[in-house]
This record gives sequence, C-alpha cells and structure tokens, in this order.
Amino acid sequence: MPASLAPPIHLLNVSALVLAGGQGMRMGGVDKGLQLLRGKPLVSHALARLNNQTCGALAHVAISANRNIEQYQSLGFEVVSDVQDWGDYQGPMAGFHVGLQRCATDYLLCVPCDAPQFPLDLVQRLMQAVVDGAPDCKLAMAATTAPDGRLVRQPVFALMHRSLAPSLEAFLNAGERKIAAWAHNQGVAWVVFEHEGDFANANTASELASLEVGAGVVAGAGVGGV
Repeated sequence: MPASLAPPIHLLNVSALVLAGGQGMRMGGVDKGLQLLRGKPLVSHALARLNNQTCGALAHVAISANRNIEQYQSLGFEVVSDVQDWGDYQGPMAGFHVGLQRCATDYLLCVPCDAPQFPLDLVQRLMQAVVDGAPDCKLAMAATTAPDGRLVRQPVFALMHRSLAPSLEAFLNAGERKIAAWAHNQGVAWVVFEHEGDFANANTASELASLEVGAGVVAGAGVGGV
C-alpha cells in the first residue's frame, strides 16, 4: 500500500456496522436493507462498498437488523439487534449503541444500508479527521456542501471511539434520538466530501427507482460474497 494511503488508524482496530434496523416507513414499512437494487439487496451494496475502501479491509463487519434475521445472516456476516435494549425501532442511535456495546476494537464505523454509493475513501478520511482533530477527538462524521454553501450533515456515516458508549447510553436514556445533538456534545469533527450524490439514499420507492437507473452506481458491488 502506498504511504499516502496508509490508514491513520490500524485497520485491525476498526470494526464496521451496517445499519439496517429501521422500519422503512417511507417505503411502506418494508425492510429496506433487503430491497433489491440491480439484482442485489441494498445491504449487499453497502457491504461491498466497505469491502472496497481505499484503506483496505476492516477488522470486523456486522449488520444491525431487527427483522428477517436469517436472511441477513445468510450474507455471511454477524447480525446484531438493538430492539432488546430500547424497544422497537428507536433509530440509528440505538444501532450506534448496540455496535459500541459489541465492539471488540477501539473504533466503530457505522454506515446506513440504504446509501449504496458512499465514497470509497470514506473510512480513510474519517480516520484522518480523528487523528488530525482536536486533542482527544473521538468522533468524526461525514458532511457535504449544498449549492448555497450550507453544510449538509450526513451523521449516520460515523467513526467513533468505543469510550463514547456511556455518553451515548445516557443520551438515549434521556429520551433523545437526534444524532447531531449528541455529536455536537462530543466535539465531532465534520468531514466535508465533495459530491453530495455519493450519499444519495433510498428512503422511498421513487428514490430507489432513481438509484436503479442512475449511472455508475456501486462500483465493485459483487465483491466478497456480498
């Protein structure tokens, strides 16, 4: 690996979790991670993007899901659920929590299951932000810039240190669910990516259809048995 691409944090010290535990209400209540895009489940595209990151393969990859567990397990990855901790469908923060509770490495990377073309340098740049951030920086999240210059936060794309688990649990216990509010309290480093379209996701059937016909979706989606 060229020195310029050497990961700022050792890859054996980073695990990943694909968040697929939502209700999919804006898509009629379907399990979004299992909806097909170009013949493969959305979650498989996310797994392939992780497998093709410029920094290399991560130590461990798991899926957070709350239904159709056997179908997710059939993809060959560990599957964890967050409903036993917080009740049904408490959003991505609950996924963060179960990921940190199960994480055997110092860092956890989270990505959603419904954004099949996130950047291949996502992990590299989030790790670099943690290393280059303020002293004791423990959290980096993705963002893009709107045409009017406004920062568009993409907080479900996050790299976090497992020592953040207690603050996250306290936040959830207080009934809070807004990721950006919790992140602000942790001194998050926002990493601005150039192409907002790289974070396009499928919240609705029409958005999934748009991804289906879009050009250049998901390079390498068939790699690694996903």
